[in-house]
Amino acid sequence: MVAATAGEPAERSTRLKAATVDELLFTAIVVPACIDAVMHADTFPPAMADFLGIGSGISLAALTVWLAITLRLMQRYGQSIGKRLYRIKVVRKDGSPASLARLFWLRNVVSLLPTLLAEVGIVYELIDALMIYGESRQCLHDRIADTIVVKA
Repeated sequence: MVAATAGEPAERSTRLKAATVDELLFTAIVVPACIDAVMHADTFPPAMADFLGIGSGISLAALTVWLAITLRLMQRYGQSIGKRLYRIKVVRKDGSPASLARLFWLRNVVSLLPTLLAEVGIVYELIDALMIYGESRQCLHDRIADTIVVKA
C-alpha cells in the first residue's frame, strides 16, 4: 500500500495522458531525422553524410533542447514535460523526492533493457502496463525504482 505521506496517487488516466504527451513530443523530434533516412534509403550502405541533412540537424537540435528541459524538470520536480502538464510527479514510495539517478537509471534505463529482446520485451511491456491496475497503482518500472506517481 502507498504510504500516507507520499501524497494522493495520480489517476491511471492522467498517467496515460502524460505518457502520451511525452511519446508524441519524442516522436515529433525524431520525425525529421526519419524523413532524412527515408530520403537517402536508396544508398546502401548509407554514408554518414546522408544522415546529416536538415532534418537530422533539426532532430538533433530539438533532442538537445528536449533533453535539457526534461532532465531539469526531473531533477527539480520529479516530472517529465507530460507529467508537468498534467500536474503529477514521481516520488519515492515514502514520499521523499526521487533522485535524478533513480528516475533515469531505474525507471527508464533498467526498464528499457528487456525491450531490446523482442519476445521478452513484449511480455515485459505488457506486465509493466498491466501492473498499474493494482491497488498501489504502481507499474513494474515504479516497483523496480521504488517510486510512485502522485498528484503534484
